[in-house]
Amino acid sequence: MPVFDTVLWDWNGTLLDDAALCCELLNTMLARHGYAPVGSMEAYRQVFCFPIETYYRRAGFDFSRHPFAALADEYMRLYTPRSLGCPLQPDACAVLDALRAQGMRQVMLSASKRENLQQQVEHFGLRSRFDTLLGLSDIYAKSKTEVGLRWLRESGADPARIMMVGDSEHDFEVARALGVRCVLFSGGHQPREVLAATGAPVIDALAQLLPLLAQLAAE
Repeated sequence: MPVFDTVLWDWNGTLLDDAALCCELLNTMLARHGYAPVGSMEAYRQVFCFPIETYYRRAGFDFSRHPFAALADEYMRLYTPRSLGCPLQPDACAVLDALRAQGMRQVMLSASKRENLQQQVEHFGLRSRFDTLLGLSDIYAKSKTEVGLRWLRESGADPARIMMVGDSEHDFEVARALGVRCVLFSGGHQPREVLAATGAPVIDALAQLLPLLAQLAAE
């Protein structure tokens, strides 16, 4: 029997390759409101973090001039329609299908608002690959820890048999709070060195997840 029977997937940056769009929109909003753009993708990935309110501060927004709630609303108006034009990460579908063929339960745990998450996942034809979609009740992306803990209690899943896959320090923090293992993917919103500093295994391609899970199952 495999060590893991459930994979908890992050969405933005992990399965959906939307970091370049997010960088573009951040620069657009900064310039629109009179701030210096962060510029390159490398610079964007250095300032990105959770909660999103902290990320906006790090990017340079002054909330006394432009309140966070208004900025978050503006961002989502820009992001939501254009996100449907983003690609999935390379091998995303193949990895999801391979895990499902192995009998893995696959759950998406996202900091996105539930309705937005549902729209995106259905647009990309991925809904049937997931047993459950878990998102937040608003657009402010503070934390998905409570959502994950609630699912863990209600599902009766064994934390020792769950692997979380994400692209941020926050995903590692969520995994630790849930008591589950974590693998971080370097092709998303934060740079590899930031992810590696957590101590979690880091993969550079989603296809590397399959041999990693097999290796862990053999130990």
